[in-house]
Amino acid sequence: VLYDEPTGRLALVFELMEMNLYETIKGRRHYLPEAKVKSYMHDVMKALDHMHRNGIFHRDVKPENLLLLDDEIKLADLGSCRGIYSRQPYTEYISTRWYRAPECLLTDGYYNFKMDLFAAGCVWFEIVALFPLFPGQNEMDQIQKIHNILGTPDPELLNKKFKKNASHMDFNFPEKKGSGIERLVPHADPEVVEL
Repeated sequence: VLYDEPTGRLALVFELMEMNLYETIKGRRHYLPEAKVKSYMHDVMKALDHMHRNGIFHRDVKPENLLLLDDEIKLADLGSCRGIYSRQPYTEYISTRWYRAPECLLTDGYYNFKMDLFAAGCVWFEIVALFPLFPGQNEMDQIQKIHNILGTPDPELLNKKFKKNASHMDFNFPEKKGSGIERLVPHADPEVVEL
C-alpha cells in the first residue's frame, strides 16, 4: 500500500500475475483437469470467505478478475467492493451481467454478499464447461437463461422477497422446471457438479 499524504491518494501494488482465468479458458480445446478445477474453486471460495468474514463483498466476481500465476489463483479488481453492513439499496447496475445474481437483476439494488457466491458458481461452470453458463444479451434475456437452466422460483417467493424492492420488474414469469446443469457438463465427475 502506497499513500501520498499531500494528495491523499492511495495506491495498492500487487504482484505481477501471468494472465486471468478468462485468458486461460478461452479457445481451449481440452477440459481442465478436475484437480485444477477443484484447486481453483477452493482458492476462490477461500478468498470470498475471507472478504465476507471481514465485512466486504466483491460485487464483480468473473473470470477476468481471477488472476493466475502457475497454479495459484487470486481474486482481483476490488474497485466495486462494498461493506456487507452498508446501507441498501446498493448500485443497481453492478457486476458483469453474465455473473449477476437474480436478486441483482430483479430488485432496485437490494442484494447482499451472496451475489458473490452466485457469481463464483457461474465461474465454476465456465471453468468446467469452457463456456459461460448464462450469456444473456440484456437483463430480461439473462433472467430467461437463468430460468431455463435453474427453473423459475416459486411465485410466492418472488412476491415475498423481491417485489417490494423492484419498481422496474414484472414478476409474471412463465413457470419452468429448468434443465439443470448436469446435462451441460456430461464429462464432469458428479462430485465436481455437486460442488
